[in-house]
Amino acid sequence: MYTNDFVRRMQSPGGERRRGRSMHIDIPLLLTLIVLCLGGLMVLYSASGQSAFYVKRQAFFMLAGFVAMILVAQFPVRFWERYAILFYGIGLLSLVLVLFFGVGAKGAQRWLDLGFTRLQPSELMKVAVPLMISAYLGKRPIPPSFNHIAVTLLLIALPVFLIVEQPDLGTSILIFAAGFFVLFLAGLRKRYLIGTFLLALAAIPSLWFFVMRDYQKQRVLTLLSPEDDKLGAGWNIIQSTTAIGSGGLNGKGWTMGTQSQLNFLPESHTDFIIAVLAEEFGLIGVLTLCTAYLLLIGRCMVIALNSQSQFGRLIAGSLSLTFFIYVFVNMSMVSGILPVVGVPLPLISYGGTAIVTLFLGFGILMAISTEPKRIRIDL
Repeated sequence: MYTNDFVRRMQSPGGERRRGRSMHIDIPLLLTLIVLCLGGLMVLYSASGQSAFYVKRQAFFMLAGFVAMILVAQFPVRFWERYAILFYGIGLLSLVLVLFFGVGAKGAQRWLDLGFTRLQPSELMKVAVPLMISAYLGKRPIPPSFNHIAVTLLLIALPVFLIVEQPDLGTSILIFAAGFFVLFLAGLRKRYLIGTFLLALAAIPSLWFFVMRDYQKQRVLTLLSPEDDKLGAGWNIIQSTTAIGSGGLNGKGWTMGTQSQLNFLPESHTDFIIAVLAEEFGLIGVLTLCTAYLLLIGRCMVIALNSQSQFGRLIAGSLSLTFFIYVFVNMSMVSGILPVVGVPLPLISYGGTAIVTLFLGFGILMAISTEPKRIRIDL
């Protein structure tokens, strides 16, 4: 190949032009996020009793999240791989600080008071844990050996244990899932998968008797028979399923839902916001939201498949699957399929740290999506 041919190949579309782009932004991912956020603000306005305060505060956190996402996307993928252990260490330290200096609410101690706002470190670990596991396994042969699996499980267990102590069993399970997804995507052997499944089944009695608190056990029992305590433990799920069913095909109209507007539905602006959407926009509204979620997850999986590094594929795949789990768990608990575990609906439910954390994850995905592609040179 002549020198001129080599230069032309280096300057071809997808090569040097992509390397020189000033802003690293994945347009399909960005547009889908904007649509979901605008829809979320619209639903939140109704779910919060038409409160401008909640909408403005949520819009502020979303704007901060967008800014954080764009900034994160500008750093090369190698940066996140190199400093993953630093973010993981800061997250662990924050969880330890929560145990000693955390702010409590509703029987749980999960926040650090920073003065101008409250920080929930467990939310940050939803990104820090898969980031750390991906960085660790990304530098090692796959499928991982037994020793590497043991180290990985230890890295997952440390934050999970600290979060269980808050107590926050729902978030701890999700963080364990986020780390385990990295192991799964790294090609975990079939015998280890089967062993993990059997171990999880065997651990259920221990969780029930030694880990779960009384109110957590009550949530499981309520799932099986909510009618046993209609005005107590079963109230949430009964009102939620009533709201979902009353929406029908087209819904009652925006801000016209009776269950939410008359305050029959508790936590309507956070964990149970999908019930408000179902009541006011009906089955069509729920299917529209699910379609937007599928487009977002699909785009994230495409980014994972096209990643140029093992680390990029592992972290992008894990974040994509974890996001799916958040959506699945929230919709399942609101519709009475899973126990109520306090998992918000991503990009729709009200929440500060949770929103910013989600955008941090999407920023890493954008960094992976826009990383320079390898240039094939035919000599």
